[in-house]
Amino acid sequence: MLVTGATGFVGRLLCARLAELGYAVRRTTRYPLREPSPLGSEFVATGDLGPDTDWSQALQGVSIVFHLAARTHVLRETAYDAYAEYRRVNVEGTRTLAKAAVRAGVRRIVFLSSIKVTGERTDALTEGQPFSEDTPPRPEDAFGVSKWEGEQALCAISHNTNLETVILRPPLVYGPGVKGNFLRLMRWTARGVPLPLASIVNRRSLIYVGNLVDAIIAAGSSPAAAHKTYLVSDGEDVSTPKLIQSIATALHVKPRLFPCPSTLLMAGGVALGKREEMRRLTGSLQIDSSKIRAELSWHPRFSLAQGLDQTAHWYHSQFPVKSKT
Repeated sequence: MLVTGATGFVGRLLCARLAELGYAVRRTTRYPLREPSPLGSEFVATGDLGPDTDWSQALQGVSIVFHLAARTHVLRETAYDAYAEYRRVNVEGTRTLAKAAVRAGVRRIVFLSSIKVTGERTDALTEGQPFSEDTPPRPEDAFGVSKWEGEQALCAISHNTNLETVILRPPLVYGPGVKGNFLRLMRWTARGVPLPLASIVNRRSLIYVGNLVDAIIAAGSSPAAAHKTYLVSDGEDVSTPKLIQSIATALHVKPRLFPCPSTLLMAGGVALGKREEMRRLTGSLQIDSSKIRAELSWHPRFSLAQGLDQTAHWYHSQFPVKSKT
């Protein structure tokens, strides 16, 4: 088995889980490792992911590819043409990998996409109904569009070859090693920052990284998954205030929430240049993951509380509370 993006947030845990299950795992890195590989691990340096990536060595003898490597959502964009850069990595890089996989005789590629392909919110656009595999794609940003085009590139190649493709669209992923907005929310909660989010009434789907890894493995091993797209989540949708309260419980701190009208929150977000972040905090995004549960017999091993406990344990190990002297 080959895992691209093996050193990333999801990739590290996926490789560890595959090894636990007894699979031989080959991992790709951008550059050669400076230190010896861990016992039982095989790493292949492929350089930057794009249209010119040489996958021949990495794909030798491989039957299943878990394609996790991607240009992910960038909070502080510096590229001159961000969309072109997303397409170079997430579309053309994926297309090149798929073509190389066909030449190498790979049986299946599992592509980690994103719920951003389907859309950003389930309120007015869907009349409050959760996203499902039947929801027409409505990507709104360069990352979401590039993931949708990457999916299409894979399906076009598999349609004319023996290559099986499986596509997974997760929502926000949390767990040990999480970054971005979720880590920022944990820091605010841990430090007792007062948050004006108590009045928000919304519902958001999440997925713990351990549950996502199990879904990825199921997508790679189940015959029923061939040429399917699945939406996947923990199945415990929560409001933003409830999520903060649950994070606080896991961190063993008291949440500091106070009410503020959503209209004022959005106005403040616009004024501070944080409109999209505020939309995610106040809006709903729900996923119906019943299809993957029924067809692949996949069920989350970790509850929201268990996932947050593991995340909080990691957080305390990485950001210990400084003693007051």
